[in-house]
Amino acid sequence: MTSTTSSYLDCNCFAIRQAARYVSQLYERHLASAGLTAAQFTLVAAIARRPGIQMAELAEDMVMDRTTLVRALKPLQRDGIVEAAQESAATRAMALRLTAAGKQTLAQARVHWEAAQAEFEQKFGQNRARELRRSLLELTS
Repeated sequence: MTSTTSSYLDCNCFAIRQAARYVSQLYERHLASAGLTAAQFTLVAAIARRPGIQMAELAEDMVMDRTTLVRALKPLQRDGIVEAAQESAATRAMALRLTAAGKQTLAQARVHWEAAQAEFEQKFGQNRARELRRSLLELTS
C-alpha cells in the first residue's frame, strides 16, 4: 500500500539514480587521468577477469542489453584496448579479450580506481560501503 504523503523523494529509483550520478562523477574524476570513463573501466575490468568472455555473457553480467554493450565497446576497440574475435566458424559468438595496450591501460587505471574507492569509503565509511555493495549486488543476482 502506498502512502498519499509520499513524494518523488521517497522513490527508490530516484534515490539510486541520484546516488549513482554522484558516485559516477567521483570515479570519472579519478579515472579521467587514465583515459577511461567509469563505465569503460568496469567493462575492461570485467573482460580482464574473464578473458575470452562472449559478448552475450558480458551483457548479462553487466545487466546491459547487447546493443548498448556493442556501442560501449566500440571506443575501446577503436583505441586498441579490447579486441573481439569470432570463437569459431561454426558460431557467430564473439570472444572479448584485452590487448597488451588494454592490460597496460587497466594497470594504470587501477591506481586511479583505488584512489576513487578510498575517497568514497572515506566519505561513506568502509563498513557502510561494503554493506551497500552487498545490498546492491543482491538486486541483480
